[in-house]
Amino acid sequence: MTVLTQVGGIIWLISLVIAIKFKKKKRYVFLSLYLICNLIIVPPVASLFGRVQLPWFNDNLAPRNWFYPLAFRNYVNPELRDLLLKSSKSSGIQITYLDANFPFLDGFPLLPHLSHDDGRKVDLSFQYTNEDGTKTNKKPSFLGYGTYVSSNNRISQSCLEKGYWQYDFPKYLAFGLHNDLQFDSKSTRSLIQTLSSHSETQKVFIEPYLKQSLGLENETRVRFHGCQAVRHDDHIHLQIK
Repeated sequence: MTVLTQVGGIIWLISLVIAIKFKKKKRYVFLSLYLICNLIIVPPVASLFGRVQLPWFNDNLAPRNWFYPLAFRNYVNPELRDLLLKSSKSSGIQITYLDANFPFLDGFPLLPHLSHDDGRKVDLSFQYTNEDGTKTNKKPSFLGYGTYVSSNNRISQSCLEKGYWQYDFPKYLAFGLHNDLQFDSKSTRSLIQTLSSHSETQKVFIEPYLKQSLGLENETRVRFHGCQAVRHDDHIHLQIK
């Protein structure tokens, strides 16, 4: 629970104490206390550490599914939240977020990510269309990771050949739901351009072949993340200064 949610382990220990003291069933105490912490206690405390929740429900900005907010993985600093909301409104595209950061403590790792530990990073879904070309907010996988635009490309093969076994690992987490969806290159390009246009933006990570095919060669903030990470042709990584 601590690895997945940062505070879940502490909530479990407190639940054990309460359950033993008042002779209640542990699972009911834990679930009740977990929800109270998630919805009421943690958000205001996290603000003291300079972090705010990304919204659960919003026409402009929403999680891929409830896992991310329920697991306390939707915290960022206020500047990043405002940038996302501003970007969605100006582009007219609903932004779907994936993993962001935990609510407390810089340097506490949000596994399996290497850098989501300071409130300045968030992963975002690509944009997709239905088979008939109509825009949709649906995504091709349950978690939003692992469904690649191209099943094979030169960079991914090169990284795997160099021994970076984790580079292709998200494909095992795909849990495909909507295999009929098509990558919306036009809307994804527009979203990336909007994100990279803000002065607060430091980096936007996508695969090099996508940067080229989307015509983003002149976007200096759009970069390759390196083989030590995982593939980024299933999502966008945004990092602010």
